[in-house]
Amino acid sequence: MKKSAGLFTKQNLIAFIMLTAGAVIAAFSVEEFLVPSQIFDGGVTGISMIVGNFVNIPLGAIIVVINLPFMIFGLVKLGKGFILRALYAIIVFSVFTSVFEHMKNATYDAFLGTIFGGVILGVGVGLVFRGGGVLDGTEVVATYLSRKTSWSTAKIVLIMNVAIYLIAGIVFGLDRGMYSLVMYFITSRVIDIVEIGRDNTKSVMIVSDDGKEIAKLIYERLGRTVTLLKGKGLVSREEKDVLYCVITRAEMFELRKLLEEVPGSSFTTISDVSEILGNHIKSNSERKE
Repeated sequence: MKKSAGLFTKQNLIAFIMLTAGAVIAAFSVEEFLVPSQIFDGGVTGISMIVGNFVNIPLGAIIVVINLPFMIFGLVKLGKGFILRALYAIIVFSVFTSVFEHMKNATYDAFLGTIFGGVILGVGVGLVFRGGGVLDGTEVVATYLSRKTSWSTAKIVLIMNVAIYLIAGIVFGLDRGMYSLVMYFITSRVIDIVEIGRDNTKSVMIVSDDGKEIAKLIYERLGRTVTLLKGKGLVSREEKDVLYCVITRAEMFELRKLLEEVPGSSFTTISDVSEILGNHIKSNSERKE
């Protein structure tokens, strides 16, 4: 296996740029379109926006405080690499919400805020996902729960967000809750475009000369079990290992990274998964708990 080139690799630099740009764009959307129109994002950001209407504390500070317990939880349950990227993105996002807070708002119109805020937020969040991070602690919990249950990350996040929008509708009026829900679906569709293959659950098929090493890394770093099959090249007639596993959106970055560490040629396809039956994506340690 190739040794890691360290922190300052081309891949990490690109990830850093995407995390930074995505967090800044998302912060711009929240402060310039959503906040002035009282349209609420989902997850921790949405909760922070609701709380911000009742306390005289900057939105960025509220976001950091509420996200901290989720980050600590993720550090214990999901590993250091993913959480460090998430924490960096959240800090940049929080800092720039404070920066944009003092700028003139783009619009106070709820319709324009829903459309343009949703599109711009989707671009920002999509870039953060491509960089291997998240902007919301609820994504961290949802990723962990998806490993423990047969529910997808998308379903868990949707349930959390619907609850937040119901609260927003009760407190600020049903129209605010409905606008927020429409904005959420717009954001989700834009993320589909920006972060190609964004759906939360993915099936991965890897054809490689060194399948056992890749399977070992996937199990150690992602906690996912892998099905190992044997194949043969039609032209080359060489024996190949064929690996199949199911992962979540948040694990895509780490998968790409570990595939680059294994020497030799490999061919990988990634497809959307609409439904999962059974517990085959859990690691053995998780099943025993």
